[in-house]
Amino acid sequence: MHYSLLKKLLADTPHYVELRAQTNGQHFLSLSDGDLAENQESMNSGLSCRTFVSGGWGFASSGLQNEASAKALIAKATKNAEFMSTANGPTEFVLPKDTFSFERENVEKNKMSTKEQVEFLKDLHTHASQKYSDLKSIKFMIVFHQLEKSLANSFGSHASHVLPRTSLYMTFSIEVEGEVTSLSRYHGHNGRPGDALPKKEALHKDMEGLYEQVKQKSVGVHATAGTKEVILAPAVAGILAHEAIGHPTEADLVRSGSVAANYLGQKVGTDLVTMVDYAHSFEGEELPVPVYIDDEGVEAKDAVLIDKGVFKGYMNNRELSQFYNQAPTGNARAYDYSDEPLIRMRNTIINPGKSKLEEMIASIDDGYYFTQSSNGQADLTSEFMFGVTMGYEIKNGKLGRAIKDTTISGVAFDMLSTVDMVSDELEIHCTGFCGKKQRMIVSHGGPSIKCRLHVGGR
Repeated sequence: MHYSLLKKLLADTPHYVELRAQTNGQHFLSLSDGDLAENQESMNSGLSCRTFVSGGWGFASSGLQNEASAKALIAKATKNAEFMSTANGPTEFVLPKDTFSFERENVEKNKMSTKEQVEFLKDLHTHASQKYSDLKSIKFMIVFHQLEKSLANSFGSHASHVLPRTSLYMTFSIEVEGEVTSLSRYHGHNGRPGDALPKKEALHKDMEGLYEQVKQKSVGVHATAGTKEVILAPAVAGILAHEAIGHPTEADLVRSGSVAANYLGQKVGTDLVTMVDYAHSFEGEELPVPVYIDDEGVEAKDAVLIDKGVFKGYMNNRELSQFYNQAPTGNARAYDYSDEPLIRMRNTIINPGKSKLEEMIASIDDGYYFTQSSNGQADLTSEFMFGVTMGYEIKNGKLGRAIKDTTISGVAFDMLSTVDMVSDELEIHCTGFCGKKQRMIVSHGGPSIKCRLHVGGR
């Protein structure tokens, strides 16, 4: 449904109403040891409505996208809002009327058929299997997701836009003395496969690095437990920033008791630490998850979380921007048509510093350089624990042996106060999903950071 029809249906609504028509598509292609293991494509679409009546929110959704369905959803969502208002007690709270309009068609420049994508993966496999014959297993995967939305609200906002994302995963496994070691690398960016997949030549270089690392890890050593000086590469620093700092600074989680409420305006890190949830661009370049308008019809703006070590504010939505008396950031996002908009991150980045990675390594006598992490956990106290899947010893200012899988843990707001070097590089990662109640496409990253935290042992 076009936003013009959605706007027409909202003409006579006495309360705040937002309508969103959405279509999601996804496609999975995987190649395992040269054989096509998965080729799965799916799509779902529908319509949702959310209303605000006397302090109560109501939501309803349907798999039908037509005028009759929209009218029925408005009535149902309004009834739900009235019930919530009665249950919670009506208030005089009035939503801020920030409005914004945005239209963007995502044009595919280089179309790539499923057959061409399969051939792309087979070419990569041929290269890897011929050059790295001692590998036990070689796997490649292309994963495509697309969110297409039209929305309008009774304040006058409207939008029509598409967010496509393509991810490429590479996994090499090697067996040494009966023990199988696996390691992955991945690429993810905004766009469809023909536009977003890296060139084969670049991937050949990447495969060379992956092969060397999985070999090093297969004969690696276990880390020594304890509080250590470490360097977190961008992939590790980025996910830590997202999970352990980003989530606690989402305004709905602050309202639910996040420790971040205690730190507003206070020093939480050294002067080297600046962290921003960027809406769509960084230094003039569009980021992997460009969000120009959120699903409440609010203009998406950068949310400065930490500025030179000082905690500045929260990511918010329309309601909580007013509740906390902060400028609206446009962070309300919904993954599926049947999902209500929640405060979600977009491109959460620690800003680069001025140090060279080589200088950072040279400054450590006994520590670690962690380059890849796996999933972990963090809570609203900013306490975290993450798995590390690739890293190296640092001995007397030089990289040493690779290490086996280990963990890192600590309290993020304490760890930030130990940051004494930040590299001048910037890497942004955009694969996988954030899983706050509903999944969401996000990106995170930054530079390498030097800090102190607890490293797990064997």
